[in-house]
Amino acid sequence: MTTPTAITPAQAAARLEDYTIIDVRAPGAYASGHLPGAHNIPLDHLHTTLPALKAAASRAALLMVCASGNRSTTACTELAAADIPATTLSGTTTAWAGEGHTLHHPDNARSVWPMARQVRLAAGSLVVPGLAAGAGWRPARRLSAAIGTGLVFSAATDTCGMAAALAKLPHNQPRTTDLHTTLQALQG
Repeated sequence: MTTPTAITPAQAAARLEDYTIIDVRAPGAYASGHLPGAHNIPLDHLHTTLPALKAAASRAALLMVCASGNRSTTACTELAAADIPATTLSGTTTAWAGEGHTLHHPDNARSVWPMARQVRLAAGSLVVPGLAAGAGWRPARRLSAAIGTGLVFSAATDTCGMAAALAKLPHNQPRTTDLHTTLQALQG
């Protein structure tokens, strides 16, 4: 089993053509901007794409990217367990863009909010009614307390259960044809 390594956006930019770039974010986040040449394979579909990723890794090093670094590191660990070497982009797509590198947008991209924005909307949509209902029925405030606790836990652990749940919604799922095309390109 190999150990995942990390490289900075500057290091990646200097050798971008040496990598097969895999963006493990949800399709909406990928559509909002990704590294040039990146293929979108959401993290929850990674296990089903291992044969294609193994084939791609035999031709070029894999560079895993995401928004926070958490999913790409998880992807590298999962790939390492399957004996597929991969590198993660430290600093994420935000750092990539922050250093002045170009982000690409798919031509046929559906306009989907980035996952962080979806989480903020969902959390706020639960907290406000919980507080309003709590004015007349005090136990309803527990909903707001639970959401607040979840957000603190999310920040402390750099994980997000709400994002994981929202990622399963239909608008955040890759279209089957898109994933199939990506897998064909990787095995190519």
